[in-house]
Amino acid sequence: MTTLTMRDEKRLDVIQRVYRSELTVKQAALVMGVSERQCYRVKARVGKAGAKGVVHGNRGRRCKGKIKEKTVRRVVELARGKYKDFNDHHLTEKLKEQEQIELSREKVRRILRAEGIASPKKRRGLKHRSRRERRAAEGMMLQVDGSPHDWLQGRGPRLCLIGAIDDATSKVMGAFFAPAESSWGYFHLFCEIFKQHGVSQSIYTDCHSVFWTDREPTIEEQLINKKPSTEVGRGLAELGVTLILAHSPQAKGRIERLWNTFQDRLVSELRLAKAKTMEQAQVVLEPYIAVHNRKFSKPAKAEPAWRKVSALEIERALCFKQQRTVAKDNTITFEGTVLQIPRTSPFRSYANKRIDVHVLLDGAVEFFYKTEKIAAFDSKTTHTIGLYRTQGKKEGFRYGPITNLRPQPNRPT
Repeated sequence: MTTLTMRDEKRLDVIQRVYRSELTVKQAALVMGVSERQCYRVKARVGKAGAKGVVHGNRGRRCKGKIKEKTVRRVVELARGKYKDFNDHHLTEKLKEQEQIELSREKVRRILRAEGIASPKKRRGLKHRSRRERRAAEGMMLQVDGSPHDWLQGRGPRLCLIGAIDDATSKVMGAFFAPAESSWGYFHLFCEIFKQHGVSQSIYTDCHSVFWTDREPTIEEQLINKKPSTEVGRGLAELGVTLILAHSPQAKGRIERLWNTFQDRLVSELRLAKAKTMEQAQVVLEPYIAVHNRKFSKPAKAEPAWRKVSALEIERALCFKQQRTVAKDNTITFEGTVLQIPRTSPFRSYANKRIDVHVLLDGAVEFFYKTEKIAAFDSKTTHTIGLYRTQGKKEGFRYGPITNLRPQPNRPT
């Protein structure tokens, strides 16, 4: 027995009126909302099969494209277990790459919502903002920032991801995990990027104390009309890099959106890899960045604008610098330790001279008089720990025990 819906009954009534010559086929097609040719087909089916002719031929049949119930249960099981808290798009990719289940993102979304599995991303109300145009070429501007987050989800220490994204292409140029944002972390980031690609024209970042200071200028700075700067600001200026400070997260929106993506996808990848330490997290991060760049980077409008600078110049600029006055016996006191400047000539002395002390990123310490390097001490003997912030928002150096310091032979300058 065929059950007719209200729509079917309406169609049957219209076709019967056509048979009674009360309506033409063209008029009936307009009433039914179909083409004239389709109306002729329905009329022919009714004349042949009676009331069944108005029923669609696929009614009651299984859809050929319907997913098997076994596959649906497998997707739900994975979404609640192995790939818990993966977003719909990310889960679709993992099902295809790892589980050989090829479904569209919309199909996966419908399966999850039907089973009551909500998206891990909570949507906020939209605000109207004007987006700044991208730079034309790669290397014209890097947006840098740090993202403190529970990347390991309680399996290990809370870490900070320090990274840089190119403004023109949205390509992640470098990133690494660190205990916290620090001058050493940004020096390390810039060194890796500048040595590999070249020096960028500008750096766009927030007003973190690593980049900006509110201290009053010293007398020396007032005499030469120099603004106070941090170690990172000074190092970038020596390389000719323009430092641009953003006064809101929205101003550097590209790297903020990058952290949003990383805190969703990268956290899931770290959980999938069962990473528990900073070193294990870094192992997962490096290949993930390559995959991320292939998926999300955009082509630039112009040729790259990186400026090639020698590695030695980069290391000389991106390091920590202090000044000391040499004592009459050619020694200086540095961080509570007396260091002897080696004798290079019986007729040369640096007594009462003002010299520069450079602390490199690997912990090595070098002394410079003007542009000449007069002494170097190996990092294994200096035990440099790195930079830290004090209560007064000033930067200083903190060292472990420094013993058996021996001068190292000068390298070519």
